[in-house]
Amino acid sequence: MKAITGFSKSFCVLIAAAILTLGMYSFSAAHCDTLDGPVIQDARKALDAKDVTPVLKWVRSKDEKSVKVAFNKALAARGKKQQKTAETNFFETLVKIHRAGEGAPFTGLKAAGTVEPVIAEADKSLAAGSAEAVVKLVTDAVGQGIRQRYEKAAETYKHKDESVQKGREFVAAYIEYTHYVERLHIDASSATGHHAGNSHKEHATPGLKHDH
Repeated sequence: MKAITGFSKSFCVLIAAAILTLGMYSFSAAHCDTLDGPVIQDARKALDAKDVTPVLKWVRSKDEKSVKVAFNKALAARGKKQQKTAETNFFETLVKIHRAGEGAPFTGLKAAGTVEPVIAEADKSLAAGSAEAVVKLVTDAVGQGIRQRYEKAAETYKHKDESVQKGREFVAAYIEYTHYVERLHIDASSATGHHAGNSHKEHATPGLKHDH
């Protein structure tokens, strides 16, 4: 029985980690891979200014050479028939290398206007000089998420001892509820200054301590 319990715990942890990882990549790709995202915006500025410097901050030092080669080809093609192709290749090369630095996959450039609302709001906040709109958007969503999971857990809690099936329904709701608030708390209380990819790796470890 102990072996089965241990396996179940490990399996749950692996599933939770996979969901968090896929979720993180989904959000990141939806932002950095879009044609109106900050990476491509800087890429366009670099081409207009004929200076690659603005985009180098998005990649690691060891990857600068590849970005510069693609940039120079795009710059040389301006005003020529192959301009669009060269620029697209530069954009794709830049974003692909940037995502690789995050440890995330690249599946191609996404159309403008596909950025998640919260990310779009985060970008706007930097230009506006205030994070209040982002704080409200996120806290409203978090509050709703906690309440919904709490209500389901609280309702099933009332009937958890009536039968095995009712008990399992409670356990499922309880795990969903507690894991949700745990993930939120870990993210909220973590130190700032870490890249999204790195912070995810750091956050994965505490999750392994959870007993569900």
